[in-house]
Amino acid sequence: MKTKLKLNKKKFIPVSIPHVSNKDIGIVNKVLKKGWISSDGPEVKLFEKKFSKFINMKYSVSVANGTAALEIAMKAIDVGPGDEVIIPNFTIISNALSVIKLGATPVPIDCDLKNWNMNIQKIKSKISHKTKAIIVTHIYGYSNPMDEIKKILRNRKIVIVEDAAEVIGLKYKNKMCGSFGDISTFSFYANKQLTTGEGGMISTNNKKLYDSCKTLRNLCFGKKQRFNHDDIGWNYRITNIQAALGLGQLERLNSVVKRKMEIGNYYFQRLSQNKNIYITPPKISYSKNIYWVVGIVIKNKKILASKIIKKLGSFGIGARPFFWPMHEQDIFKKMKIFPKKKYPNSSYLGRYGFYIPSFLKISNSEMNYIISKINKLL
Repeated sequence: MKTKLKLNKKKFIPVSIPHVSNKDIGIVNKVLKKGWISSDGPEVKLFEKKFSKFINMKYSVSVANGTAALEIAMKAIDVGPGDEVIIPNFTIISNALSVIKLGATPVPIDCDLKNWNMNIQKIKSKISHKTKAIIVTHIYGYSNPMDEIKKILRNRKIVIVEDAAEVIGLKYKNKMCGSFGDISTFSFYANKQLTTGEGGMISTNNKKLYDSCKTLRNLCFGKKQRFNHDDIGWNYRITNIQAALGLGQLERLNSVVKRKMEIGNYYFQRLSQNKNIYITPPKISYSKNIYWVVGIVIKNKKILASKIIKKLGSFGIGARPFFWPMHEQDIFKKMKIFPKKKYPNSSYLGRYGFYIPSFLKISNSEMNYIISKINKLL
């Protein structure tokens, strides 16, 4: 494919560039001029209120990041030693850490090779009398089939923790992802559809869980005597500055989601013809693809993703590897967290999957250049 774009050594196309508008800057500057920059400012409360409305949940608690959201959520639902929590094996390590740090046992499920989410057909076989919760993480682009998961868990006292960090703004059957869990978590890292630089949110319809999360994010200060603390909590608050940025970002979230889908579709239309790779389509039977990242999987097992990432870098193109599976994490091997079982799909994606630039302001000429290099290399 011919392209007009010619990159010199100074030009580099990164995987992600956060989009901060002039309006965002104006909102943040206004807060800075007021001098109300701590976590107790009015923008924090307003951000939580507006986010709740957007997700269609009663309550939201802002926190320092998506990992913090998971850790607080797991403690709020009283996960502890002796409990088991079902998690995806192909996911960010935060899913496993939120369980392990509380002394509970993560029980991984291998992923599906077509949608990269956990294989829901394997959930039943992982449930035991020790199962306290399941973390349902929407990976990279598609929603999980939440109604099917709820059907599997019906009449079981298993808490659904919905990790919607990567799909903020995506709908499943006309409801926002993140509105299906008993408690749900989000991330506002710089590469997300809504960013506060660092930051996250916990949402729920349960007032008791909401109150617990508010306390846990703020060191569990005593109700009768402030510095006589009630429990072991965290200092996981966000600042009023971050919340102000989040309010600006929230206003245009729908247009951001639309643009991400346009970018993903552009790549798909031009790369899906390459029979040596797999790229997820814009839509499957139950979910649209939000294309948080535009992921590619190499079919030829003689070519590792790390090799292609390095070669793309030499052409001035940023690329990142997929998640490394939980059962192959060095730290978990040392800790002997997981039994010696195989999760072939996760292992395959970890070795042969990578994602390419898809930031909001990417141009067609930049995408054409990236497409031409991928087709040349693969």
